[in-house]
Amino acid sequence: MELWFSDYHTEKVKVSVKVQKQLFGLQTEFQRIDVFDSDEFGRFLSADGSIVFSEKDEFIYDEMVVHIPMAVHPNVKHVLVIGGGDGGVARELGHYKEIETIDVVEPDRVFVEVCKEYFPDNACGLSDPRVTVYYEDGLRFLRSKQNMYDLIINDAIDPLGHNAGLFTKEFYGNCYRALKEDGIMVYQHGSPFYDEDEESCRVMHRKASHSFPVSRVYQAHIPTCSSGYWLFGFASKKYHPLDDLNVKRWKERKIKTWYYTTNLHKGAFMLPKYVEDMLEEEEK
Repeated sequence: MELWFSDYHTEKVKVSVKVQKQLFGLQTEFQRIDVFDSDEFGRFLSADGSIVFSEKDEFIYDEMVVHIPMAVHPNVKHVLVIGGGDGGVARELGHYKEIETIDVVEPDRVFVEVCKEYFPDNACGLSDPRVTVYYEDGLRFLRSKQNMYDLIINDAIDPLGHNAGLFTKEFYGNCYRALKEDGIMVYQHGSPFYDEDEESCRVMHRKASHSFPVSRVYQAHIPTCSSGYWLFGFASKKYHPLDDLNVKRWKERKIKTWYYTTNLHKGAFMLPKYVEDMLEEEEK
C-alpha cells in the first residue's frame, strides 16, 4: 500500500509527497506536529498539516534568511531569532565568529525536542554556546527589549495560527525598538502566487514599509513551500540590502553554501512585475 502526504496550498490545490513511513505525530499545546520519511525529500516536518521544512530543501530557506543580512550589516554581535526551534537558522549564524549572542525564542518546547531527535543536522545549531533558547511567546518577549539587537530574524511561519501576534503592527514596532540604531530585521513574507495568500503578503509589506525607513522584499525558490515560490522581507533602520552589500568581506569568510552567493543576493531582489506592483500599491 502506498502512503502519501498531501499539503493543501489552497482549498483547490494540494501537493502530495510519497512517504515511506510516519516517524512521529503529536498534538502539542500549540500545533499538530508530524514527521515523515520520504525518498524524494528525506525526512520532513509538518505543522497543522503543512510542510514546514524538509531535509532536502531546508538549506535554501536557512541560508537566505541569514546570509542576506549578514552580508550587508558590517558588525552583527547580538541576534534574536523568533521561532527557529529547529536550529537551522542558528546553525547558519554559527558561521560568523563575530556574533556574541544568539537568542532563540520558541514557544513550543516539543517542537524543539522533536527536531533534536529527528533533524540533528539542523538542531546542532542550538548547541552553539552562544545560543540561548527561551520557551515563550515571541511578541511578549520583545515588549521588554529596547536597543539590544543588531539583527532580528522572524522565523515564524503562520500568520493565522498561534504565531498570529508576530505579524501585527505591534510586532513590527516592537522589533524596531528592540533593534539598535543600525539594526536589520528579516522576516518570512510568504508566497504571493495564490490569491488566498496575496492579502497576507500585502499586509506584511504595508506594516513593515510604514515602520522602517528601508523596506525591501526578496525571493527564493523552495520546492516544499506554497507554489514553490517564497518571499522574504528585509527591513532596516539604515542599511540598504544592495547598496550596502559588501561582496569582498563576505567572500573572505569562505563560508560553504549550497544556495546563497553574492550574485544570487543581488538577483533575489529583482522581483516579477506582479509582485513589484503589489508591493508598490501597499507602499502608497
